[in-house]
Amino acid sequence: MQKMKNNTCCNSNQIQANSCCNHTKQTAGSQTSTVATTTPSNQSEEKLDCCESETNDDSDSYDSSCTKHSDSFCSVAKEQPNEEAIKHHTNEAIDFYQVQYTVSGMDCGACAKTIEKSVANMEAVQTVEVQFGTAKMNVAAKNQAVIQEIPRKVAKLGYKAEEIGSHKDKGEIYFVEGMDCGACAKTIEKHMLTIPNVQQVTVNFSTGKMDISHSTDQETIISEVKKAGYNAALASKQARGNTAPAKLIDLSTMFVIISGLLLGTGVGLSFIGVPSTISNIFYGAGMVISGYKPVKSAYFAVKSRSLDMNVLMSVAAIGAALIGEWLEGALVVCLFSLGALLQIKSVDRTRNSVKELMELAPLEALVKRGQDIVKVSVEAVTISDIILVKPGDRIPLDGKIVKGESSVNQASITGESIPVDKTVTDDVFAGTVNGHGTLEIEVTKLAQDTTIAKIIEMVEDAQGKQAPSQAFIDKFASIYTPIVFVVALIVMVLPPLVQLGTWGEWFYRGLELLVIACPCALVISTPVAIVAAIGNAAKNGVLIKGGAFLEKAGTITAIAFDKTGTITAGKPTVSDVEVFHKDETALLQLARTLEAYSNHPIAKSIVDYAEAKQINILEGENFQSIVGKGVSATIDGTTYYAGNRKLFNDLGVEPIPKTIDQLQEQAKTIVIIGNNIEILGVICVEDTIRTTTVKAMKQLDNDGMKEMVMLTGDNEKTAAFMAKQSNMTRYYANLLPEDKVTSIKKLQQAGYQTAMVGDGINDAPALATADLGIAMGGAGTDTAIETADVVLMADNLEKLPFTMNLSKKALTIIKQNVWFSVLIKVVALVLVLPGWFTLWLAVLSDTGAALFVILNSLRLFNLK
Repeated sequence: MQKMKNNTCCNSNQIQANSCCNHTKQTAGSQTSTVATTTPSNQSEEKLDCCESETNDDSDSYDSSCTKHSDSFCSVAKEQPNEEAIKHHTNEAIDFYQVQYTVSGMDCGACAKTIEKSVANMEAVQTVEVQFGTAKMNVAAKNQAVIQEIPRKVAKLGYKAEEIGSHKDKGEIYFVEGMDCGACAKTIEKHMLTIPNVQQVTVNFSTGKMDISHSTDQETIISEVKKAGYNAALASKQARGNTAPAKLIDLSTMFVIISGLLLGTGVGLSFIGVPSTISNIFYGAGMVISGYKPVKSAYFAVKSRSLDMNVLMSVAAIGAALIGEWLEGALVVCLFSLGALLQIKSVDRTRNSVKELMELAPLEALVKRGQDIVKVSVEAVTISDIILVKPGDRIPLDGKIVKGESSVNQASITGESIPVDKTVTDDVFAGTVNGHGTLEIEVTKLAQDTTIAKIIEMVEDAQGKQAPSQAFIDKFASIYTPIVFVVALIVMVLPPLVQLGTWGEWFYRGLELLVIACPCALVISTPVAIVAAIGNAAKNGVLIKGGAFLEKAGTITAIAFDKTGTITAGKPTVSDVEVFHKDETALLQLARTLEAYSNHPIAKSIVDYAEAKQINILEGENFQSIVGKGVSATIDGTTYYAGNRKLFNDLGVEPIPKTIDQLQEQAKTIVIIGNNIEILGVICVEDTIRTTTVKAMKQLDNDGMKEMVMLTGDNEKTAAFMAKQSNMTRYYANLLPEDKVTSIKKLQQAGYQTAMVGDGINDAPALATADLGIAMGGAGTDTAIETADVVLMADNLEKLPFTMNLSKKALTIIKQNVWFSVLIKVVALVLVLPGWFTLWLAVLSDTGAALFVILNSLRLFNLK
């Protein structure tokens, strides 16, 4: 991506004999502007003659290196002159970003126009040009945010856009330990931005990650994070292989234990008449040991102009010591440290869902090198290598079986614990468990591109995205905390000034107010629940791409389903065999022989059915395809036919059995077998409803879903039959893709929050139009994963009620968390003002509220 200047002047009278100005044409009404571009310094430049020949704008190739257009602008096709060379053409310059993408999935020029119009409607997009012939898209936009959103916008339409030359480098990623709320993340961000050579930093409390762009060394980054009171480690995929086992008692835990023992000793000494000075020494020692980390973090928070819970607690503890309340101060620090420790360990539980996924794929693979089997790192395996997987081992990389057969447990990908039988040509996925047979697998994806790697990346991204409720609470807390600090100062100063009490009394109450008002529980009420819910969904084979989509799923009142591949299995199978003459075996022998040379899906389903029943094929000759009607062949001297009713009407065969009419009324595809004298039998083929569909529809109905609508391109009769079989509340038949969009809009206009469930490609326009797009993932289909807001990895609609219930439960828990956090603050504040609350009780109420929020959110992990 290059940052460019938008030039409004490039007139023909300014262009000299040996120079051209390179531009991207933009049309807005009748106006045309130009976009000047720059050339990388390592790219050689040619001297070009200026635009002397006429060339059609729509051409994908050019005979000359530059083109003269009727509007007197000219464009260099291959070279991009440097910015200095074109400055004299610029009257006015506006900063913008220009990016080129490759676009896959387009099959005609209309696709390019669709993408072009959709992207052009995005806010801040200046120009967009999609070239079908070269599969390229050029975009100029005012800011980077819209540039990052464009691939997702294109994916919603059913295509894939990938930035050319993009290495997706967001800087280095570090894991940060010790954060227990979003305020900690903000403190680290602000502190790191004060360091020279740090350009950008983002710390995500939900995932425990820091994304930082810098030009200094890693040791400096880790050291600076440690100064702020936290621990950082460079994120590395290989690091998981070298991770030391978790310690039963770490340093933070040890400090809390020692602090508690010192506090207990001080209290014990006070009861046996030891001078208070001795007890205070123990209290002070406990405060120093437990309070060192929060005070250190508070210092860097204040230094970076941030007020977090460490600042509030440090002020409270130090203030208590200053007014001689050493026991209160020690209790504040000890309880705060204990609460923070418990919060950190509880929050880590929510983040472990991703770490568990990372552990699924092996770090090494057995690779065939000639006659030898060599164990190598998965990063060293290349596409088309043959890897060996023994019974009971996890499959290290995505691939296709070339030798062997086995059952494979795909629970890590699809959430389905029942093993799936696999044989030659079947796809397998990294992280899944091989069953009883040894498999040789041809690798089809590199380690960083496997399905499990994409799932991990998606879950991490989703857990990092803020839900609407979280964004509101974070904004509220950023305003609320400074206000509370000011109010606490007023409480400390104003009442004594107007003779309403002593300075010590109101100073103490002000400290209590600081502690009580800490919004930690409120701030973590949403992100912990979101992370837990998305992690649970991922373990169950449902990918939810962010908190916003998780929240949206719980509000859905109508779901529209594509029929083929969603409600049904997506491929025709034989459902009935009716025999009028001969027996079933003889009929299937004729059918298999007649259909053996056809590539039609219906013919293939009949052949597969016959093969499964071990029906032999007969000797045939003179095979012919009768367009639009069927096929024929000569078998044992007699010409037999397999086809539709029209074929046998043309042959003059009578009578047509009434059974055929009855079967057609059931919306089944009929293949009639016979000769020119009589009909021997009929084979019915249909796209059968998935076994899980009916159960899912009943569950959704029981859960209160108001509308379940089937969308199909099939005729009215077939649609009515399938809708009835699958328990749909209504259906729309004879639909084109644009008609499905209209159907979604009708539901929305009727007041329904509408979800669309489809295959993620053909249904892309409807998925994009719906309030929530849900794709059938096909056990890791790339396009489906990238297209929708929610992906059902196992193609199992029974996961849909689970997803809706998980969303509703998450919303309920978030509301419980928020209301409890607010209520506990209100009650505590009411008790503080009359002096009925102590400082250590204030800390206990704040810590207790935070722990309640976390433990309440963790219940989402157990939802099934």
